Amino acid sequence: MNVPEGAAPLRRRTGIPGDERERGLTAAALAEGIHLAALRAAASANVGGPVRFLPVPAMRQPRIIVIDAAGPAALPYARLVARLQPLELRIETNVDAALETVARDSWDLAVVTARDALPAARLLESVRVADPELPVVVIDSEPAVATARKCLQAGATDYLELARVDAELEGALGRLREAARRQATGIALRRAVERPYSFEEFIGESTPMRQVYDLIERVAASSIDVLVSGETGTGKELVARAIHRRSRRAAGPFVPVDCGAIPDTLLESELFGHERGAFTGADARRIGLVECADGGTLLLDEVGELPPALQAKLLRVLQERRVRRVGARQETAVDVRVVAATSRPLDAMVERGQFRRDLFFRINVVRVDLPPLRARGDDIGLLAEAFASRAAHEAGRPAPGLSADAYQVLRSYSWPGNVRELSNVIRRAVAMATGPLAGVDDLPDELVAAAGRGAEPEGTTGFFAQRAEHVARFERQFLVDLLSRHVGDVAAAAREARLPRGTLYRLLKAHGLDGASFRRPPAGPQG
Repeated sequence: MNVPEGAAPLRRRTGIPGDERERGLTAAALAEGIHLAALRAAASANVGGPVRFLPVPAMRQPRIIVIDAAGPAALPYARLVARLQPLELRIETNVDAALETVARDSWDLAVVTARDALPAARLLESVRVADPELPVVVIDSEPAVATARKCLQAGATDYLELARVDAELEGALGRLREAARRQATGIALRRAVERPYSFEEFIGESTPMRQVYDLIERVAASSIDVLVSGETGTGKELVARAIHRRSRRAAGPFVPVDCGAIPDTLLESELFGHERGAFTGADARRIGLVECADGGTLLLDEVGELPPALQAKLLRVLQERRVRRVGARQETAVDVRVVAATSRPLDAMVERGQFRRDLFFRINVVRVDLPPLRARGDDIGLLAEAFASRAAHEAGRPAPGLSADAYQVLRSYSWPGNVRELSNVIRRAVAMATGPLAGVDDLPDELVAAAGRGAEPEGTTGFFAQRAEHVARFERQFLVDLLSRHVGDVAAAAREARLPRGTLYRLLKAHGLDGASFRRPPAGPQG
């Protein structure tokens, strides 16, 4: 495969070993439209055999996160989004929340505005800690040559003066948008080569998940509304994003709204916007999130949490595709596709009168039911491997494997928190593992005990159940002997056991013990 001269290799963003140079998968080559068949042939030649492929994901628009304490109105972000489409823009005003978002989600670029409260270099350093490979454009309200040099040496992609941002920011974002677009194409093709069991941001090849993938493929091309149901932690927002990226609206905005996280008193204004003077504190017109999603997709996460009054207003918006801001006389037309998501049984809520029947029918045009993790079989192993690689990459260490016993525990556990819980468990196991394999001892004790109970047929006691029982008996007897020796003195008992006093109190509570019951009553008068 011929690679254009001077082409730069793809940047490492996901912890996958950087062998793109040998394979010739470069951003410039990909941008020139190399045929997928050539990629398949090259991949097979390099990995020693045929490779199974799922359809290559449609290229998504670049995702840019803006961190600016002054809010969306401070700089011309809306105008830039309109002129630089397609891209997805998110504006965060709280630095701590923004850093959590940077660390948790995948972004192609960060734009950070340093104002009086936080120096530019320190803000850049915080973003680089959250994601060391994320390109960052710094906008400084107090520019200085020394600060610019320090930021660029620390890895900033660009350094702009706040006073000249109108003239410079659009050009900087335009250049980086094109680079991010080429990178997104490369990531999609690389995933097809290296992770044939993936689909969009999902990992798994079980029958229930393949049915989900097929339904996403079929429904994405249309504009009908979709209801995504599933337990907490199954990936409902990932379904919504996949539908958006594979639809004709992929160039438009994707706007997620967590209906359960916004107070009822603010929810109407957040969704539909308001005019200046509509209520106390409405000092300026505010565009609602429904209007922000015009031309794209609106995700109403946990739609079952909407109060009854807003359910009626949302129904009208969905029927008429028109929205009226709070305090406005005129309605505004919107072209938006709605994906609603819920972890609650909406059909049962309808029967109990807790959710409007007509709204339920309106959003339940096509329903995607996500399976719980316990129903996904061997996907647990694939997910655990991916999470371990990611956690090890973040920690700067080789990814440990998973012992057979540990894998059996993961398969036997019921996973009430689903994929999100598995991710946290694997991160803990990677941190605790001291050798090349993460074992049962690196998993939380309560998970091992619960897996043992769930894995044993009725009337039997297997390894994990017996181990949990022995541990519980040992702990209780140890505590009884310890408190007996110290006559209920918890402080002295904690010193002997070399345990923090709070830990000893928690153990006593777990076993129904109390130091007071071990204290000897005072001796009575001698007869």
